[in-house]
Amino acid sequence: MYAMQYELTLPADYDMEIIRRRVATRGHLLDDFPGLGLKAYLIRERGETSPVNQYAPLYLWTSAEGMNAFLWGPGFQGIVDDFGRPEVQHWTGLLHLEGAAPEALPRTALRHRERIPDSVRPATAVESALAESRRLATLSGVVATALAVDPLHWELLRFTLWEGEPRSGIPGDRFEVLHLSAPERDLLGRGKQW
Repeated sequence: MYAMQYELTLPADYDMEIIRRRVATRGHLLDDFPGLGLKAYLIRERGETSPVNQYAPLYLWTSAEGMNAFLWGPGFQGIVDDFGRPEVQHWTGLLHLEGAAPEALPRTALRHRERIPDSVRPATAVESALAESRRLATLSGVVATALAVDPLHWELLRFTLWEGEPRSGIPGDRFEVLHLSAPERDLLGRGKQW
């Protein structure tokens, strides 16, 4: 499993209905994309829960071939043509779990990024993060959760889809889920990825 995300931070006065319409008319195009476990079409709007307007889709790929076919194909080129070429962040997958509400349509996502301090052994940090992800998966309203790591920057990424509002006290950036494409969600595996 590979996690991938790009963030398009938009002007403070940007009409986010443009993004909503874009997803409503184009989101279905990846509903059967080979190699895609899932894509959550995420936005956050400047105001109460976010300092910025942002379109930031997050992908979980079942294969590098699927990820490459997207990045070098017409789908990503559409983003480049309309918004410029964004920096694409990617992480190696560590864990994917279906949550307590796996059949529910997710409405909200939390993304928690955490740098592994130099003083902490990477394996220790990963084991602790795996335990937290397993705990999250059991919470009411959780659709799915994934954990990944960027070993260049030693950063952990936890991504959790929620049926409604996330439980309070769980850290992370909150996003609204506009659409979920999940053609190969069942191939993402369950549990630890090694």
